[in-house]
Order: sequence, then structure tokens, then C-alpha cells
Amino acid sequence: MEPQADIALIGLAVMGQNLILNMNDHGFTVVAYNRTVSKVDDFLANEAKGTNIIGAHSLAEMAALLKRPRRVMLMVKAGPAVDEFIEQLLAVLEPGDIIIDGGNSLFDDTTRRTGYVESRGLLYVGTGVSGGEEGARHGPSIMPGGSPAAWPHVKPIFQAIAAKVADGVPCCDWVGEGGAGHYVKMVHNGIEYGDMQLICEAYHMMKDGLGLSADEMHEVFKEWNTGDLDSYLIEITRDILATKDEDGAPLVDKILDTAGQKGTGKWTVISSQDMGIPITLIAEAVYARCVSAMKAQRVAASKVFKAGRPKFAGDPARWLVDIRNALYASKIISYAQGYMLMRAAAAQYGWNLNNGGIALMWRGGCIIRSRSSATSPRRSRRTRSWITCCSIRSSGKRSSAAREAGARW
Repeated sequence: MEPQADIALIGLAVMGQNLILNMNDHGFTVVAYNRTVSKVDDFLANEAKGTNIIGAHSLAEMAALLKRPRRVMLMVKAGPAVDEFIEQLLAVLEPGDIIIDGGNSLFDDTTRRTGYVESRGLLYVGTGVSGGEEGARHGPSIMPGGSPAAWPHVKPIFQAIAAKVADGVPCCDWVGEGGAGHYVKMVHNGIEYGDMQLICEAYHMMKDGLGLSADEMHEVFKEWNTGDLDSYLIEITRDILATKDEDGAPLVDKILDTAGQKGTGKWTVISSQDMGIPITLIAEAVYARCVSAMKAQRVAASKVFKAGRPKFAGDPARWLVDIRNALYASKIISYAQGYMLMRAAAAQYGWNLNNGGIALMWRGGCIIRSRSSATSPRRSRRTRSWITCCSIRSSGKRSSAAREAGARW
């Protein structure tokens, strides 16, 4: 079998499919593989129809199709599945080949895997990929770390598919050794938790303190998104507040007030405690999610402890300015605490982190991208994704608006 592909990607969930399509758009030939091989045929017959993407029905076939050094990217669930695939890949790859983990793996696991794969003569990359499904398709922020010798071989692909800022600089650069790439992505997610909690608190003060309607808050966030607070999360908050359910009521009022978490925010807080770095804002954001998940307890407590709603007697316009300034200052604190943690981690683990480079990678593509970043494609669809991912309720069931949003995704 003649080697003809530049890279292979394993894992055909939406993130994996979109990364493959992104690579294809930029002129790279990709081999697609999935443990359930029927998904390979479905992908080629539908989303990848008419492209140069190649399907493989075994790891051996996949390896035979790859140019040397072979580059294989895993987009599978973090944890044991990554280790299982590494073992299987070691049987079909050879020294000098490169295994890439693009999932949300714990950085300690990436450090361990890097050492193990290198001991077998291969190279390893653990990379954070931020931007969700739309970012994967049109330009994510990519944060690679692991074996430094692997970087020249993955750099052309990663920087081609990454988001670009106004000056054309890709939101991707080498982060550091071992688990550095996944550590930086972990801290990114911790900052994201903080940003989301700050926005929620600003919303709470406007809604319950000033008594603003969803439409009025939409106008406030719309104005904020034209200034220093211009960012992806402010932008989708603006759009969500303007979204109506089928009965004309604000859809935000029908979203179940509980939040889940995938673990990266928690890992960030645990790491900060291990190193004695006070990331108080991010930690409180994680705990706020834990409290939100205690829905039954909160409902029971609300029947015993009646919440007081004192009437606001000040100048609403002045208070909106104060809320905006407090939100801006708090975001700065969140980023500062995140960088404090990364600096401590670099010292502890011997990483040569480029903090300025990390800031540049966060200008576009990622969830915490903010003012002066690249344009974020398909913003309205990202908003629908956020809504769909929540537990939307209307009279105890998902509304037809929610079902329609889900169908579009």
C-alpha cells in the first residue's frame, strides 16, 4: 500500500470529524479511523463526501497509508482509552513516528505517556484544543506540548488549521515539554470557569437587583461587547438573552439552573492547592458549579430561608457602570491568577513556558478569546450550541425551540 497521507486521526465524534475536515480544507491528506469501523464508512459517505479524506478499517491499514514520520492524532475520551490506543499504535508504528493526544487529558498522564512513548523510540504530543466543535472545524486555539523533537513535524499542520488573528499569526505555538500543553489547556479551562461565573453574577445583579428584563440585559451586554469586554462569552450571553422560546418568553428563563463540569476546572484548583498558589476566583467558580448541581437541596432550603429582595434605591445607570467595571477588573484578576499558577508549574516541572506566546494563542479560536482576537466564525451557531448543551425545560420537557436547536446540531 503506497503511503499517501500526511496524518491520521482516530475518533470520529464531532470534534474529530471537524478537525479532519479542517485539515482537508488546508490541503492535507488525512486518514480517518474509528474503533467502530462502520463510522468510518458513514463519515466518508456523508460529511467527508467529495473530499480527499481516506478511510481505514484497521490500525495496520491506517499506518500503511501514512508518510514517514507517521503522525497519528487521538481524539478519544481522556483516560484509559488513550493508554489502550497507545499500546495498539506501538504495535503498528516504528521509531520516529509521532502519537498525538488532542483530548482533555490530565497533564500528569501526558507527562507519563510522553516518557513511556519516548522510551519505545517514538515521539509524543499532548495538545490542548480549544474552541469546541465550531473551532475544530474553522480554526481552534491549539496548545501542543510533549516531545520537542515532534514539533517541527506537526507544526505545519497545526498552525495551518489554527485560528488566525488579524495580523495572520496562528493561535498555535509550542508550549513546552511533557505535560505542559495539557496543563496550559487546563488553566485555560479554569479561567473559562471564572469568566462564566463572573458573567452569571453580573446577570444576577442586573436581574434581581435592578429588575432588568432579558431584553434590557441583552442591550447592556450588546454595549459591553463593543468595548474592553468584547469577548466570545460576553457575545454569546448577549445573543442568548435575546433568544425567545416558541411562546415568546425569554428562553434563558427556561434553562435549568444546574451546571455540570468535565473536570478540568477541578484539576486546576487541585493543582493550585498542591503548589500553594491562591487562585481564589477560579476556585469559587468551581464551587459555584458544585452548588448549582445541588438543585434538590437548594429548592428545599428556599422554602425555609426566604430570600430578601430589597428595593434598589440608587442610580441604575451608575450601578450598571459599576457592574461593568467590577466584571472587567475581576476578569483581569482571573487571568493573573491563572498565570501565577502556570509560572509556579513551570518552575516545579521544569517547563520553559512562553507566557507571552500563550497569551497570543488565546487571542483567537478559544473560549476565552477576547478583545483584539481573531474573528470567531459561526458565532450564532456557537450560541445555539451553548443553549442546546444546557438542560432546557419548558413545562417539564424540552421545548420545541430546544429540540430544533438540537436538530441543527
